Amino acid sequence: MKLRIFTEPQEGADYRTLRAVALAAEELGFEAFFRSDHYLAMGGPGLPGPTDSWVTLGALAVETSRIRLGTMVTAATFRLPGPLAISVAQVDQMSGGRVEFGFGTGWFEAEHAAYGIPFPPLGERFNRIEEQLEIITGLWGTAEGEKFSFDGTYYQLANSPGLPKPAQRPHPPVILGGAGARRTPRLAARFADEYNVPFHTVQDSAAAFARVREACEAAGRRPSSLIYSAAQPVCCGKDEAEFRRRAAAIGRTPDIMRQTGVAGTPGEVAARLAEFAEIGAERVYLQVLDLHDLDHLALIASDVVPQV
Repeated sequence: MKLRIFTEPQEGADYRTLRAVALAAEELGFEAFFRSDHYLAMGGPGLPGPTDSWVTLGALAVETSRIRLGTMVTAATFRLPGPLAISVAQVDQMSGGRVEFGFGTGWFEAEHAAYGIPFPPLGERFNRIEEQLEIITGLWGTAEGEKFSFDGTYYQLANSPGLPKPAQRPHPPVILGGAGARRTPRLAARFADEYNVPFHTVQDSAAAFARVREACEAAGRRPSSLIYSAAQPVCCGKDEAEFRRRAAAIGRTPDIMRQTGVAGTPGEVAARLAEFAEIGAERVYLQVLDLHDLDHLALIASDVVPQV
């Protein structure tokens, strides 16, 4: 199992803080640094304010050398598909081919209202993301010298050169996630290189993985051609006292953290990760909530990673 660091900077983190976490994650040997794509805090003041995900990743692309970079996940409501394809391809070039493209429908209505972003009903958001995935992968896959056109319900493109091209060919890995029972599995089977279940129990994650495998078989795709992953909040201490201190620092009780995340001493964290491995999770995105506690990352790297 590979462990990835996942941050939520809308809760309060400037670029300098994110840079420190990304560089520490790279130095400590984690596989990837991911960040959310949100414009509004979900708890607390959110100072100093939101940072844009692809601006952040563009900067980190030139400040890191090994670690993979991505979003968990880019909101389809925030950007038009053509310009988004350009942004992701450019950051992939800047990083030398280390970008992964997490993509979702968008769900947090309050942030759309706060920044004047239209927020259509869920059914329309699914319709839009399907068209966006066709467009983005279509632009990346268009051969140089050829043109890409698309005539959809929500988006129309005419004679696009499909430039620039990402460094990774045919395109950066596409990550789709969620635990929806119908449309999510179908979209994952059609477009995804990786399927992620965020913040669900082991049992619910296993059920979601099974639905995607079934959708792959129905579409004539090998279920094993996808990577299956989970995202979980993490809180680890070298002993019970340190674990409780870290849980208090993020406003969580120890019991709740143990129930709803991967939490406790290194042995407990490794045991919970093993449960996800048993259902087929090849990667876990560890949601780190205190971005100033780099010793937390160091403990996970030294005492948890060797066990998984």
